[in-house]
Amino acid sequence: MTTLHPKKRAAIQHQLLKWFDEHKRDLPWRATHHSDTHTRNPYHVWLAEIMLQQTQVATVIPYFQRWLHRFPTLQTLAAAPLDDVLKQWEGLGYYSRARNFHKAAQHVMNALDGEIPQTVEGLLKLPGIGRYTAGAIASLAFGQDEPILDGNVKRVFSRLFVLSDKPLAMSNELWELSEALLPKGRAGEFNEAVMDLGATICTPRAPNCQYCPLQTHCMAHAQGTPDAYPIKPAKKTTPHKNLGVLVLFNAQGQALLGQRQLDGLLGGLWEFVSGEISDEATLPLLGGSLASAVQRAVAQQTGLQVEVNETDFIGTVKHAFTHFKITKHVFGVRLATSPNVPANPASYLQLKWVKLDEIKNLALTRSDQKILAMLKTSQQSGFQALAGY
Repeated sequence: MTTLHPKKRAAIQHQLLKWFDEHKRDLPWRATHHSDTHTRNPYHVWLAEIMLQQTQVATVIPYFQRWLHRFPTLQTLAAAPLDDVLKQWEGLGYYSRARNFHKAAQHVMNALDGEIPQTVEGLLKLPGIGRYTAGAIASLAFGQDEPILDGNVKRVFSRLFVLSDKPLAMSNELWELSEALLPKGRAGEFNEAVMDLGATICTPRAPNCQYCPLQTHCMAHAQGTPDAYPIKPAKKTTPHKNLGVLVLFNAQGQALLGQRQLDGLLGGLWEFVSGEISDEATLPLLGGSLASAVQRAVAQQTGLQVEVNETDFIGTVKHAFTHFKITKHVFGVRLATSPNVPANPASYLQLKWVKLDEIKNLALTRSDQKILAMLKTSQQSGFQALAGY
């Protein structure tokens, strides 16, 4: 554990809070809802903290505002269908956050009489809330003296005290430091001050040390090496997957879409039916047939037997997730009939035929939004012609 002298702790607290009073960011979830008590809306704080996981503030703000327009209270969120919740989250990524938030809202309304837990222990019992989020909600919404540890806080403290141990050991030490530095009764302000400092001054690259209120206390600055902290693990090769996508229209001009299983990646979102194909299938020189690979993959995923030819190829769509990348090879086929879809498809929660003007109402994956845009603008495929219009 890093030794923290009482005078140094008091100086860090004072200087950081003074800076925060003058330079705090104006963020919508920081607004108070009772002007006489200056207490925050816990639902707003909770929503913001969930949205801010792995996502930049500038990206979150418009989503936060649209979300509250659609779900102004925890009660309206709990009562909403999951499809509506995912549609509001569409494009924000990490959809398990939305599913867990919805589930937690229902639990609070049904089991806790609508009262959001005010303690870390109580908050940790809710789906989708971990140690950081629990500490943030408890300190920011309820004034509890609880520490937090997000990416900004980790960066500030690792530079302030030049922590360079193994990741797990460093994480434990950072939690201890975060708790030890809290000024009693002002934990929420201090936590936000550290986050704002990391977001605006102590940035990942080229930190503005000359404007930092903690410059005289920063050991990394004294060494002249702030960019070296926190220690980053060696980069690994990013895996890549090829997927075959079949944009399938029936005789009525409806497109076939599948809803992904709730417990998997992008759970609950809709997509044009697809399946993973081998790398060899994308390389004709190795004897692979991309069309036949897509035909097999779609049959395995949906149970539908549809003939796919090389001339049905429309184009490719690339998308990057945090830990892997995908390339979708898109084919389009129009059927002369309107076959019934399997009630229990192999890999989807459900399949359904959707009218063109209704596709936009579904929560699509980001890559399928790209496919939809490509289809609408592609001269090669002729979206309207493919659909029979």
